[in-house]
Amino acid sequence: MSSVRLKRNPSAPKPLPPGALEMVAARFKMLAEPMRLRLLNELRGGEKSVSELVETTGAGQANVSKHLGLLAEAGMVGRRKDGLNVIYFVADEMLFELCDLVCGRLQKELAEKAAQFGG
Repeated sequence: MSSVRLKRNPSAPKPLPPGALEMVAARFKMLAEPMRLRLLNELRGGEKSVSELVETTGAGQANVSKHLGLLAEAGMVGRRKDGLNVIYFVADEMLFELCDLVCGRLQKELAEKAAQFGG
């Protein structure tokens, strides 16, 4: 029985050191909360105030503010004052590329499963 060796892709990025892997894990952990994804999805169309986000998500103001604070601390969203309102916006547009990759893959998997079941 012969073994097959895969050749390393010379253009592939080098393995990350443990400290960098922890940073990557923290980033994914931030995105692992459905409410934070809902907030980012709402902000995809442009900046919104906390009250607008409360209205569109149906979540409580304290919950929305807590998650926005965590997203801001992680550098994923930014905020600015507008009179008495705090306006939030997406500070890292790369988030949408990541979400599009994941969503595209999920759509492909769902289509494959639907085809297996005759749907």
